[in-house]
Amino acid sequence: MTTKTDDKDVSLFQELFEKSPEIEYPKMNEVITGEIIKIEKKNILVNVNNQFTGLVVNKEIGNTIDLATLEWGQKIDVMVLGDSVEKWFLILSLKRANQIKNLSNLWAQFDSGEVITVKPTEANKWGLLVDLDGLKWFIPVSQLTPVHYPRVEGAEPAKILEHLEGLVGKPFQVKVINVDDNGKKIIFSEKAGIQEQRDASLEKLKEGDIVEGMISGILTYGLFVTFDGLEGLVHVSEIDWGHVNDPSKFAKVGQKVKVKVIGLEKDKISLSIKRLKENPWDILSRKYKLNDTIDAPISRISRFGAFIELDGGIQGLIHLSEISHGVVKDIRDHLKVGEQVQAKIINFDPKVKRIGLSLKALQPVPEGMEVATEEWSEEKAETAKKAPAKKEEASVDEA
Repeated sequence: MTTKTDDKDVSLFQELFEKSPEIEYPKMNEVITGEIIKIEKKNILVNVNNQFTGLVVNKEIGNTIDLATLEWGQKIDVMVLGDSVEKWFLILSLKRANQIKNLSNLWAQFDSGEVITVKPTEANKWGLLVDLDGLKWFIPVSQLTPVHYPRVEGAEPAKILEHLEGLVGKPFQVKVINVDDNGKKIIFSEKAGIQEQRDASLEKLKEGDIVEGMISGILTYGLFVTFDGLEGLVHVSEIDWGHVNDPSKFAKVGQKVKVKVIGLEKDKISLSIKRLKENPWDILSRKYKLNDTIDAPISRISRFGAFIELDGGIQGLIHLSEISHGVVKDIRDHLKVGEQVQAKIINFDPKVKRIGLSLKALQPVPEGMEVATEEWSEEKAETAKKAPAKKEEASVDEA
């Protein structure tokens, strides 16, 4: 026998049931919006439509979300991966929902040409990888700007990889230059990211300009300098007025430097450091004249003579025949590197960068010795003009 109270309860229950919203079961791979109800042990519990509880396990959170920024009641988009019947909750993924968002954003950025900021998460020999919530995006080496491009002697793979690994975690301004629907081939270009700046800089740049830049690479043939989105080369012959054997002795990567633009051919920019300094031959011509005596150290010894170090890195030659009045079989029997000597200028032509010196001209002729009347010859002049070959330098005892 039912009572009035029982009938009232049944009626109320029926009314609530009829007014309650229809239960909507989320579909597999569907992206839904939920509300955070708890964060525990790097897992997230989510309320879905006040009808289901969902779980986002740690591996499905992704690498673009910081748990510390999430809070109770916050709404998040998640993808349905399945359900756990025995535990009565949905299996959800924040990472995979973000992948869909990221792909959608990439298409919009590709269409608009927007410049975005990314941080590489790893490197390989072909370039830099950016992992955002499991999607691997790529910046090829060929799409790096000069300041990040690996300037490696001989293109040695191990050194290229070492250089690229040093760029991991740094922010890059890039443009999307390729994207596909499944997110498997997404390519960024840092070069495209600065193309407008580069074009504007190149348009206003002219020969004779003096600019400040940064050393971006050092190779045996010169120094690479970046400035205003551009890169130019200071050839080894334009680093210093003196002879330069090793460019790395004159600069370090990352060092700021002032350079003069001495050549523009399309996007090929030739630069000079030495032309910002006075030509030491001009300084030398004001300081000395023919028949003057110079006091300077021996800088190196070759089979055909000895060189002394003059102002501005100029090397003056004491020809073999000008060392002594006697026969000289081995120059090292008479001179040593570092030894301070006095020598007379017997040939001096700053215009052709030629200076010939003599030790014997300052020495008395030994008694009974016939004095040679040979003048400074063209052959000696050419010898003084040319630097010694590498093989000759390698045989010099500079100890």
